[in-house]
Amino acid sequence: MYGKAFAPEYQGALQELSVNTAYEDVLSAAREREHRAEAEGTPLELAQARLAVAEACRRLGRLQEADAAWRSSYRAAKSVSAQGAMAWALWSGGTLARQRGKLNVAVRWLTAGRDLAEQAGDMLAYGYTFAGIAETLRIRGDHEEARVLHEHVLAEARKRGESRHIVWALEGLAQIDRFAGDLDSAWSRFEEAARTAEESGDERGHAWALRGLADVSSLRGDHDEALLLLSRAEQTCRQMDLSSALAYNRKMRGNVLFRASWYGEAARTYRDAREKFRVIKEPRGEALAQLGLLKSLHRLGRPRPETERELIALRDSLESRELRHTRQMVENTIAEL
Repeated sequence: MYGKAFAPEYQGALQELSVNTAYEDVLSAAREREHRAEAEGTPLELAQARLAVAEACRRLGRLQEADAAWRSSYRAAKSVSAQGAMAWALWSGGTLARQRGKLNVAVRWLTAGRDLAEQAGDMLAYGYTFAGIAETLRIRGDHEEARVLHEHVLAEARKRGESRHIVWALEGLAQIDRFAGDLDSAWSRFEEAARTAEESGDERGHAWALRGLADVSSLRGDHDEALLLLSRAEQTCRQMDLSSALAYNRKMRGNVLFRASWYGEAARTYRDAREKFRVIKEPRGEALAQLGLLKSLHRLGRPRPETERELIALRDSLESRELRHTRQMVENTIAEL
């Protein structure tokens, strides 16, 4: 069994905020609390407020503000030796680094956060940082190592009844299964994640699970069902100001349209996704959208040398960003051409 979803990253005076609170509202409340904590000279409350600022800004795609906020949160927590709050700040910083494509840095900060959380006895922060490491390794392409960590997170989450961790772990394992070609297992895990998220009131997790179900539906040939699932998820993304999730939703819509051979519409959708990723400076998503766009243009009859030239440029641009798995996808496309 599991309880209702909540957001432990909203702490102190902000703990009344819901996991489903729109991020513009989170940012407004966090800024107000930040100013009050500065005036009152309370470092721990300042660290907590700036953590919420960092998370809201990250989700909204305001990455420079997010970077400044998590670092400031860490400094405030360190000034009073609050190891738990320091761990939460490092979790936020590591998650931001992953979003920016800096995966080695992400693992380093998340690992440091995990160790601090363990020392502080903050099991929630420990779980969040541990899950963050698993997610980063999966994105980097280290699937077997990520699977072991995701399985550990899932077992601990089930034991503690933490619905958000259950959903995250199931979605991570489903992604690994999907890349391994085990669509039945991927569908089962995404379906359980969607059900758990819906029953626990986690709209954000539900939107991501619907995106996964849409991917598997499309791979099975049911493109119309996939588009309906994506439309449901997109509504949640817009309501909650989920900039990154919305961009990935649009990229997946491009994938579905491409698989259905609707290449013109796929190209338009990939362009939209690419621009959304550029706005929030998310290199992995931008690269995937660009890859989809180039494949669509090729199917629409674009001269092959032009497509090859842009694919090679895309591959080379990924070399310094640690996105090995994404780079391999581009190389596979070049080989197919």
